[in-house]
Amino acid sequence: MLPGASFISPTLIAFTCPDAAIVRKVHIVSDGPRYAIYYVPAPDTDLYRFGSTVLGYDCYTGAELAHPPDFGLDADEREQLTHQPRRYGFHATLKAPFHLSPSHTEAELASALESFAALGRAIPTIKPAIRVLSGFVAIVPHEPCPEVDVLAADCVTLFEAFRAPTSTQERARRLASGLSQSQIDNLDRWGYPYVFGEFRFHMSLTDGVRPDRRDAILAAIRNAFVRWRGDRPLRINSLTLVRQDHREARFRVVRQAALNTSR
Repeated sequence: MLPGASFISPTLIAFTCPDAAIVRKVHIVSDGPRYAIYYVPAPDTDLYRFGSTVLGYDCYTGAELAHPPDFGLDADEREQLTHQPRRYGFHATLKAPFHLSPSHTEAELASALESFAALGRAIPTIKPAIRVLSGFVAIVPHEPCPEVDVLAADCVTLFEAFRAPTSTQERARRLASGLSQSQIDNLDRWGYPYVFGEFRFHMSLTDGVRPDRRDAILAAIRNAFVRWRGDRPLRINSLTLVRQDHREARFRVVRQAALNTSR
């Protein structure tokens, strides 16, 4: 079994065999579309309406969204705080953005997503909290949730054969941010530093917040979150394939698959 994976279906074994991984590593892709596996709440949920409105972007439709006036942010501050996360849409990353290996197609990736979602597992459920994480405001689990960590680890490993190897430019960009040895090892093996033991489930609501504004912005977003959806649990009940057509483009939903709860 692959490291971090709790189960593997016959459909997905074909995409994760060692021979396929060896073949794909000669094909480095540094431009064109990128794909990622996200958790994105359904578009008609209070959670999605809240998060997408905070960011000002709907990754289902590609539409710009008006910012609520009761968040205590003026237009300039809102633009500064949400410019970068808006590009990704409201989401939690399960497998970080990657260029598609030339040996696979988008249709194959979407089909694998549906096969994986259909395998059956317990639905991870968290109590959401609004906190500051590495300087930005995000929705995070109130307490650790091993089930969501396993789901993310499965996504990292089981979709790995679809990922083109990391380019030297991308690796250098990541290294410039300052990584631990464990994170560098993850980057070189899996294309992303923050996997497995480094993974933290989060749904970003801002970019980095100035220390002198942190308490006020955190309080405003917390209050708005309670008004929008109270303290209801958050069920991670689907997987979403998203695509970014080029580096400056915003991510859009390609396919969404509900997680099968039967085992």
